[in-house]
Amino acid sequence: MISTLLLLVTTLPGNWVLPLEFDMTYAFSDRSKDRMVGVDQRLIAVANLALQISPIDFGIPQHGGLRTAEEQRELWERKLSQLDGHKHKSYHQSGKALDFYAYVNGRASWDQKHMAIVAASFLQAGCALGYKLQWGGLWKNYKDFPHVQLVE
Repeated sequence: MISTLLLLVTTLPGNWVLPLEFDMTYAFSDRSKDRMVGVDQRLIAVANLALQISPIDFGIPQHGGLRTAEEQRELWERKLSQLDGHKHKSYHQSGKALDFYAYVNGRASWDQKHMAIVAASFLQAGCALGYKLQWGGLWKNYKDFPHVQLVE
């Protein structure tokens, strides 16, 4: 189910659109909550607000939160990450990144359009809470559509 949002344009730099009212239609599953254990509390706050304002439900996949160097290395060896976890560390290893998937029609979706809508909700939530985020879908050399990270 897609929630209906009433939006207000605020006077923040760049005329960011922030929610005035929103449905709290979606909630993280216990599995997604467990996958966010150890993630920076600021990013968890952003994810919670993003879920409230997103017109598309989403969750956190396995290895989508905090990762050990060994977990990162395994993902790199399986060609599921560009970073090896030792020489080149991931933001996931410091709890400063989350991966997500869209949840559409009762199942996980990795469709780029769905991912972009969810990512926009993350970016909007980050702005509303005063945190700068990067979305992997905007990177030039490697597009990582399910990835968001805190920028310090």
